[in-house]
Formats: sequence, structure tokens, C-alpha cells
Amino acid sequence: MPKNIRAACTIINVLLVLASGFVISSCGPRDSESFAGKEASQVVIKNKGSDTMVNLAQAWAEMYADVTTKASVEVSGGGSGTGVAALINGTVDIANCSRQIKPKELEQATQNTGKTPQEFIVGYDALAVYVHHDTPIDKITIPQLAEIYGENGTINKWSHLDIENSECPSDKIIRISRQSNSGTYFYFREALLGKNRDFRIGSLDLHGSKDVVEVIGRTPCAMGYSGMGYATPEVKMLAVATDADAPYYPPTLENVLEKTYPIARPLYMYSLGEPTGEIKVYLDWILSAEGQQIVEKLGFVPLENN
Repeated sequence: MPKNIRAACTIINVLLVLASGFVISSCGPRDSESFAGKEASQVVIKNKGSDTMVNLAQAWAEMYADVTTKASVEVSGGGSGTGVAALINGTVDIANCSRQIKPKELEQATQNTGKTPQEFIVGYDALAVYVHHDTPIDKITIPQLAEIYGENGTINKWSHLDIENSECPSDKIIRISRQSNSGTYFYFREALLGKNRDFRIGSLDLHGSKDVVEVIGRTPCAMGYSGMGYATPEVKMLAVATDADAPYYPPTLENVLEKTYPIARPLYMYSLGEPTGEIKVYLDWILSAEGQQIVEKLGFVPLENN
């Protein structure tokens, strides 16, 4: 090959290599650095737990995405027990609970992670007693509920409540409950039965708060419990009294704030240790007037100071 042609080929090859290098250095690394910078600038807050609170937590997360670009929130349910377990294992930043964390769980989390979970009350929930909308009953007492749900209970049929439920030929009350890892299950059992009596076996135990209401809406013989924010036109919520001689109160925002409705509870978030940085900013936003508006919008009860 003549020298001039060989030289030209060499120059072309060098230019191709340089061009390739330019493309790689100017496009490849720049894009990945930009992507890495974006990832580094946005904190991902992992939030897990209560099925009662999962719709609320998701609504907070979605609204918060419009508030800041510094953090995103990943929400999952599974029950209060699942959230606490993740907190103990150090795999979440915030656990949602519809019941208070137990002293043993607090101790385990501190031992495992070196961080003591911090408690935040983020709203309130009335735990409503639901029946099918055609069931001819509008009120019930705590002692009656205890005999329906408790061990060795004496109320098994609608007629035991002096109710003629024509939509339920068997007359049997189908008890709808939650699974035992649910904070709702834990709270309802204690509110009805105290600490020395358990639920009777034979109930239909469902995974989520929404599931309870949907099944009752399709089942005229059923009775169950779930957060008041899950009400639909297919069901009705009963007024509840502490005993037969006491006044009956329906589950409403006003009755929860006035502490007259007898089955109401706080909703909790637990951070892994004292919250700092974007986790603290997020929790402060939830407790703000803007965050609490979402609580009320979804059928729960906001904090009184907002």
C-alpha cells in the first residue's frame, strides 16, 4: 500500500477512535452522572404497616410528591404487625400502626437497630361496627358485641338481638373479623373483651379493612368491624353504647373528638429513632394543617389542633 494511502488510513482510524471516545465520554458518563446525581438528591422514605392506614398513607405520599422533589415515599400495607416487624428489622423508616407498639417490640427494635422508635399520633379513627344496609338494626352495645365475638359468647343469631332479619334465612350472625397481625383486630378485641378474654373461633378473618366492608356489603347475614373511612352505600354503621342504659353514638368526627363514641383510637406512625433530615420534614408535613386535611378528606379524624 502506498505510504500516502497508509497514512490517510491511519489518520482516519485515529479520528474514528477519537470520535468514539468523544461519544463515550460526552454521552455515556455524563448521562450516568446526571442519573446518579438525581438519585442522590432524592431520598426514598420507606413506609409500611397498617392496612387501616394504607389508603391514608398512600394519599399522603402522592400529595407529598407535589410538595417536594427532595424525597419520595414508598408505601406498603400488610398490617400493623408487619410494619412493626419491619421496624424491628431496620428495613423501614416509618411504620404505620392502628395500635400502640408493645414494650417488647420497642425493646427488640432498639436492640436490633440501636435506635429507639419514636411515636407520633397522626390522626384518629372510629372503629365502626358494620352490617349490610338492609339489615334491620341501627344500634348495639359493647356487652352485646362481646357476646357476639367473645369466647363462650351467648349471642349467635339475629333473633338473640330481637332482630328479625328476613334477608338471612339461617338467622345466624356471620362474624367478620381481621387477621391476628392486624392492629384493628388487636384494638377491637381489647375494647370489647379487655385483656383476659379472647375472640371465639369460627369468624371469617380477612386481610384488609376494605375487604371487611366489601364482604359485608354482599352478605345480609354478616356483621364486622373496620375503620369508618371505609364505609360504602352497601353497608351501614351502627350507633354504639357502652351499655344498655347509656346513650348510643354513631361513629362521626364530632363524636370521636368529643370522646363520646366508645370504639375510637389514635393512629400512629413510628420512626426508626429520632427522625432527622427528610424523614423529619415529611412527618412535620403530615402533622401540619395541609397533611391533616387529607386525614379528614379520607374519612378519618384529624388532630384537634389543626
